[in-house]
Amino acid sequence: MPRIREAAVTGLGMLTPAGTRPEDTWAALCRGRGLARHLPHLAGLPVEFGCAVPALDAHAELGRPLARRLDRFTHLAIAAARRAVGDAGLAPGSWNPDRVAVVLGVGSNSLTTYDREFGLLAQDRPTFVSPMALPRSLPNMVAAEVAIDLGVRGPVFSVSSACASGATALGIARDLVTSGTCDIALAGGSESALSRMAATCFAQMQALSRRAGDPAGACRPFDTRRDGLVLAEAAAVLVLERPDHAARRSAPVRALFRGFGSTADAHHPVAPHPEGSGARRAVLAALTDAVLTPSDIDHVNAHGTATPAGDAAEAQALLQVFDGDPPPVTASKSVLGHSMGAAAAVEAAVTVLTLEHQLIPPTANLIGQDPGRELDVVHTVPRPHPMATGLSSSFGFGGHNVVLVFTTP
Repeated sequence: MPRIREAAVTGLGMLTPAGTRPEDTWAALCRGRGLARHLPHLAGLPVEFGCAVPALDAHAELGRPLARRLDRFTHLAIAAARRAVGDAGLAPGSWNPDRVAVVLGVGSNSLTTYDREFGLLAQDRPTFVSPMALPRSLPNMVAAEVAIDLGVRGPVFSVSSACASGATALGIARDLVTSGTCDIALAGGSESALSRMAATCFAQMQALSRRAGDPAGACRPFDTRRDGLVLAEAAAVLVLERPDHAARRSAPVRALFRGFGSTADAHHPVAPHPEGSGARRAVLAALTDAVLTPSDIDHVNAHGTATPAGDAAEAQALLQVFDGDPPPVTASKSVLGHSMGAAAAVEAAVTVLTLEHQLIPPTANLIGQDPGRELDVVHTVPRPHPMATGLSSSFGFGGHNVVLVFTTP
């Protein structure tokens, strides 16, 4: 009998374009309306809109000295980690710091810092470049700063698998917990993909929606009129524990993280395999890891970026895995936008909330699907649905495919 390796999810911390609490994100998803808006700092670029996290006062949240030293993506990560730890009923003084891990996904280093500092170099002002420019922008520092903030002394590192980074971080963290290496892991992802450089790069690749007249309706996963993704920022951190460790401290368990599958397309730097073969193998690997079959899955939180090729490949993969009849699907990016390295962690947290509420949020902006690739995409209004299992899929540039499986406790 295969051994089931599951970790208890005991805490959630989320900052998304909907707000700074999980309940804010859940309410916005259930309303089913896109949150993209015009952003003044993107004025003059080919695409001037995106999804920004509202109402995070980093100086008030972190203190002025720390906030000034760190970049936006680390502000978000620390705030999410603190909230997750509090939600789990933990405090840094209540744990053995050598038995706690931090594993966070990030898609890039901070282009926000580089926008500013490279500008100084271009002006022949190298002595004005901040001595903190390097440490505040290195990808590893997002996990390191969370560990410093919370006093964590176990394994601490960042991982990068493009838009699947947050899911990769969660899978690695689950294995640290279930192997006995750690008692607790704080895992997820953080990214602020709203710098002028990031917006310009994605626009030049023709990856962004150009619906400037209707930002809220711009992201259209699985819709025949989809024309690209919408950039966003976010952070999500989940607290993972061994079930016996959570039981010893009588911690409520929000869900069980049971399956992790990761594959590569080995096909193209930015395009998915057209038949979704890598995605299909990742789903099957996650199911095997969870000791489940396709018929056991009750819901799919899709990657659903609203790119023409990406959605078509993902739909094809789901139809193949589920023999033409996948369970109900939703695509959170239609509301929240695409937060790159954070997106997979956000969607993992949303999958946990979906199982808790026994309710599937709708996909925004869906009218019609590609003929021959129709899925049961929940849209218009939330759908009550009995669920014991949920699957969250994430894919990224370079052909990364990562799939997570969660179950009710």
